Amino acid sequence: MIDEKVIELLSAVRDGQLTVADAYEGLKHVPYDDLEHSKIDHHRLLRKGVQEVVFGEGKTLPQLRDIVGSFRQQDLDVLVTRIDAGYGEELIRAYPEGKYHGEARCFSIRKERPAEGKGTVLVVSAGTSDSKVAEEAYETSLFFGNDTEKLYDVGVAGIHRLFYNIEKLRQARIIIVAAGMEGALPSIIAGIVGVPVIAVPTSVGYGASFSGLTALLAMLNSCSTVAVFNIDNGFGAAYYATLINRL
Repeated sequence: MIDEKVIELLSAVRDGQLTVADAYEGLKHVPYDDLEHSKIDHHRLLRKGVQEVVFGEGKTLPQLRDIVGSFRQQDLDVLVTRIDAGYGEELIRAYPEGKYHGEARCFSIRKERPAEGKGTVLVVSAGTSDSKVAEEAYETSLFFGNDTEKLYDVGVAGIHRLFYNIEKLRQARIIIVAAGMEGALPSIIAGIVGVPVIAVPTSVGYGASFSGLTALLAMLNSCSTVAVFNIDNGFGAAYYATLINRL
């Protein structure tokens, strides 16, 4: 299907029926690699400037092998999120050039290339228990080519730890903050820096945290201006940070 559409567009350019610019627009919408169980959108990179990433949770190992294989056949990098160590190890057996990042629960294959963003993405975690979500954001940010740093366990229970690192905060172009419990840290950081702050509530906390709902509502009601992603969505925060960092 993809090959036929490309040939059709190129033939139209050859015959003078289509301009090069119009053909380029058409190529943005060449659909996908149909694996039956999954339809891989390889042209997302052309349309959006950021490629498709695979959400691994809920997919079988054979499905993941097929999906990763589709990316590799196109000589594309690949990032699979939300998979456990067992699946990660099996994917490394099938694709030895890949890496599994245990705390982030991500598998990736990425060519080395220069950073594409205009500045540093800083990933901050309120507590050590929030670091799984922070690590997903960190690995995703690296995958998308950002110069990325981390600052962990600087939450409000020991706020002096945050202020001790104030220069690191001020040097960042975008800051992603993962916090559970009452979710206060993004508001504090947004109040002392002049760059975009992306808040990620985590499902860390005791009963009244309601698996991250309390932190989510606190961030949505922040007196400081923050962008808020869904509970535990470190990937989404890093994706959005990437778009900002390329502006």
